[in-house]
Amino acid sequence: MTVPVLTTLPVPVAPEPEADAVAPASVRPARPLRALPWGLYLAISVVVLAVLWAVIPGVFAAGDPLTGAPADKLLPPSAAHWFGTDTLGRDLFGRVVHGAVHSLSGALIAVTVGLGLGTLIGAVAGAVGGILDDVLMRVVDVLLAIPGLLLSLSVIILLGFGTVNAALAVGLGSVAAFARLMRAEVARVRRTEYVEAAYGSGATFFAVLRRHVLPNSLTPIVALAALQFGTAILAISTLGFLGYGAPPPTPEWGLLIAEGRNYIGTAWWLTALPGLVVVAVVLSANRISHRLGRSTR
Repeated sequence: MTVPVLTTLPVPVAPEPEADAVAPASVRPARPLRALPWGLYLAISVVVLAVLWAVIPGVFAAGDPLTGAPADKLLPPSAAHWFGTDTLGRDLFGRVVHGAVHSLSGALIAVTVGLGLGTLIGAVAGAVGGILDDVLMRVVDVLLAIPGLLLSLSVIILLGFGTVNAALAVGLGSVAAFARLMRAEVARVRRTEYVEAAYGSGATFFAVLRRHVLPNSLTPIVALAALQFGTAILAISTLGFLGYGAPPPTPEWGLLIAEGRNYIGTAWWLTALPGLVVVAVVLSANRISHRLGRSTR
C-alpha cells in the first residue's frame, strides 16, 4: 500500500521595509520647532542701537541738539520730529540720540569702578582669608547696609556735580556687590580638586591664583557687570533727574525727563518718550545679564 506524501507549499512573506527607507513627507512626524530666544535678540539689538547712538550720533540725528526753532516749540511726535519738540523748539529725538553718550559713558565708568575695586577686594579676601578676609567683608557689609542712592548722593556732595562725578558715585555704590560675589567665587574655586592638585605639583600661590582661581571665578562677575550696567544707567538718570548730574542744556537722559515733568499735561512726549528709552535700555541690559547668568550654571 502506497502512502501519499504531503508537500507544503511555501507561504509568501511580505518583504520587510529597509532600515534606510525614508518615510514620505506626508506621513513623516512633524518636529517641533525650537523656541528661538527672540527676547534676547531684541535686547541685544536695543543695546547695540544705544551704543551706536553714543558712538555715531550724527548718523541718526544730524541736527544740533542744543539749538532749535522757537516757532516749532512743543510740537507733537510726527514724521518730521519723531519724538516731538521741547519748549525751545529743539528736536527731542536728536537730543535723546546725542544724550546717549553721556548716559552710556557714565554707566561704563560706574561699572568699571565697581568691577575693578570690587573684584580686587573680593579676590584678596577670598584668596588670603583669615583676619584680612573678616576685615574686608565687614567693610563690605557696611557698604551694603547703606542705600545706594544715599551713598551716591553723599559721594556727589564731596566730589561735586557732573556726569563723571555721578558715575564715580554710582560705581562706588556697586563695589560691595562685586566684592561679595568675587569673594564667594574665589572661595569656591579654591576648594576644587584641580587647585589642590596644582598646589601638590609645586605651583606657587600667585601662579595658582593667576592660572586657575581667577579665570574660573570671573564668569559670574561678567553677568553681574551686565546687570550693573543697566542699573548704572537708571541710577545716573535718577541723579540727573534730581539735578545732581550733567548741567543744562546737556541732553542727558535723566535731565531730559526732568525738563519735561512740568508739561506732562500738555506735552506728554517730553517725559514719556525719553523715559521709555531709558526703560528699554535698562530692561535689555537685564535680559542679557539673565542670559549670561544662565550660561554659567
